[in-house]
Amino acid sequence: MPLVTSTEMFKKAYAGGYAVGAFNVNNMETIQGIVEAGQECKSPLILQVSAGARKYANPVYLKHLIEAAVQTTDIPIVMHLDHGADFEACKSAIDDGFTSVMIDASHHAFNENIEITKKVVAYAHERGVVVEAELGQLAGIEDAVNVKAEDACFTHPDEVCEFTEKTGCDSLAIAIGTSHGAYKFKPGQKPQLRFDILEEVGKRLPGFPIVLHGASSVPQDKVAIINQFGGKMPDAIGIPEDMLRKAATMAVCKINIDSDLRVACTAAVRKHFFEHPDHFDPRQYLGDARAAVKELVKHKIVDVLGSNGKA
Repeated sequence: MPLVTSTEMFKKAYAGGYAVGAFNVNNMETIQGIVEAGQECKSPLILQVSAGARKYANPVYLKHLIEAAVQTTDIPIVMHLDHGADFEACKSAIDDGFTSVMIDASHHAFNENIEITKKVVAYAHERGVVVEAELGQLAGIEDAVNVKAEDACFTHPDEVCEFTEKTGCDSLAIAIGTSHGAYKFKPGQKPQLRFDILEEVGKRLPGFPIVLHGASSVPQDKVAIINQFGGKMPDAIGIPEDMLRKAATMAVCKINIDSDLRVACTAAVRKHFFEHPDHFDPRQYLGDARAAVKELVKHKIVDVLGSNGKA
């Protein structure tokens, strides 16, 4: 099946009360693990590439790795640019064959955010590509995104109608308490999402697909493995999965998952080297990393996103 846009994918997700997982990819093993999980669960997938991934792996490599993965499966897959910093970044991805791009102009003033997003939408729609925009700012650090807690701000529901109407964007990332990175909350701090904001946005934009960034749960069993085998991640705390499942039954059609994949990979590799100190072949330890990604993604699809059987 060729690459698709998220248009029909999100319509089905909104009507069905589930979300599609948007998994950040950086290398072959991660892509393979995600796609194998999606195929076995018969789930649609979004494979997204950040600025950091494009710098690390080279956009040409990533594009062809994703295209190769698509040829091995019959599930719908979107190739998405995550956090496009400006028009040129989005244009480059569109010209490279991405079927979806995100323009993140959320750090600009409201009207400037509209103008930048509108420009990207015009270029993308002329070429059959869909656009995700962002309103409100998430705290945290992830690749090129670095927002201090004091600079973060929740999305204002009374702005969403004007923003979507003037920009023509196809989906909207909002800020309701999620954050980027693996250290979202401090020990003893109770994670809490602003479901009141999400509910109000859903009322203002009925049927419109909403996106959650910074929604990794940072699985504590994998953190424990990392710490057991020489790592130091004592305070890595993510978003509770029951909150994400609730969001998926509301207006949220896309949930971004990044740190969970990295934590799973690192846990598998650390454990492998402890159990097999004589190993030196990357195929051995990266094979374990791929298997860990696959296991994690299957869990997310079935127990968090609810997208299994929806391909």
